[in-house]
Amino acid sequence: MIWAFGDSLSAGYGLPPAAGFTARLQAALRQAGVAATVRNGGVAGDTAAQARARLRWGLRGLGTTPDLVIVELGANDMLRGLPVGQTRTNLDAILTELRNRHIPVLLAGMRAAPNLGPDYVGAFEGIYPALAKHHRVARYPFFLEGVAGNRPLLQADGLHPNARGVEIIVGRMLPSVRSALKE
Repeated sequence: MIWAFGDSLSAGYGLPPAAGFTARLQAALRQAGVAATVRNGGVAGDTAAQARARLRWGLRGLGTTPDLVIVELGANDMLRGLPVGQTRTNLDAILTELRNRHIPVLLAGMRAAPNLGPDYVGAFEGIYPALAKHHRVARYPFFLEGVAGNRPLLQADGLHPNARGVEIIVGRMLPSVRSALKE
């Protein structure tokens, strides 16, 4: 079982359940011969701090230890301009908890909006490779790769992927998920 632990991007915000990230990733894995179940642990609007606060009870609620947790967080921290150190501390705590439970992780990175300035962008985007290296977890560089900024693949808000966008995200991320499962 794979648990997609994140925010609105992994929760499938604005989409029918069958078109969201977790349902489409499960379908793609099964089509590739991997009999995996993907559970949705995304909560729209969650910051890394809010996700950290719900991590333990979320894991208990699964009823079983996941084979892999995809950690997809940070977008709301960035959109709110929260201090990078705060985001890093909360993501670090999440990864530490998962490591202590011996649960493999695929850390999905996020990019910062350029209007936040080069210092913020550099610091924010540096969180993900640094934490992946420190915790020795797999990393997917950018969850919205190929979709961000591409209007035909986004919902009207310009932030969340539409069904076509989700398919691109899943297609690009699938090799990393399969590799993380093997580790």
